[in-house]
Amino acid sequence: MGWKRRSSLLIYDNRWIRVFEETVTNPRGGESLYGRVHFKNRAIAILPIDEEDHTWLVGQDRYTLGTYSWELPMGGGPLDEDPLVAARRELREETGLRAERWTQVMKLHTSNSVTDEEGLLFLAQELTEGETEFEETEDLAIRRVPFEDAVAMAIAGEITDAISVASLFRVAYLRTVAAP
Repeated sequence: MGWKRRSSLLIYDNRWIRVFEETVTNPRGGESLYGRVHFKNRAIAILPIDEEDHTWLVGQDRYTLGTYSWELPMGGGPLDEDPLVAARRELREETGLRAERWTQVMKLHTSNSVTDEEGLLFLAQELTEGETEFEETEDLAIRRVPFEDAVAMAIAGEITDAISVASLFRVAYLRTVAAP
């Protein structure tokens, strides 16, 4: 039968999200109340890898968690913007890097029980360094680390951001299946 929306009430709206309270018919036919968060941007993560097999991590204080977080360079790309344009911009803003070769590696949904947010991962290669262009809300630390060290950080729980962890594991896995 699937889910059927019966009514939808906009509860909150800002430049990043809309929150709805919805009355739905659930898959077994009963009526349920559902909260849904609609994201106005797509999550864009970038895994830059240089010729020495190093990547860059961005560290920042995450307000919602009340803790410091190491993660891949990432940001939001408006839904009507080409995701690659957003990826190029976010990589440049947060690390100063520019890449000649881009590969979309993964699409995921960040928390599909309550949001419709879509995340994309791009692998960025053939890098050149430049100046960062932090946004007003960003106070970032940048670390260049060997790719395998970043994967080890995710395994050890030092990187907990879901998109970063999934991205690092995905690329590590793809390397094992592509190895001769």
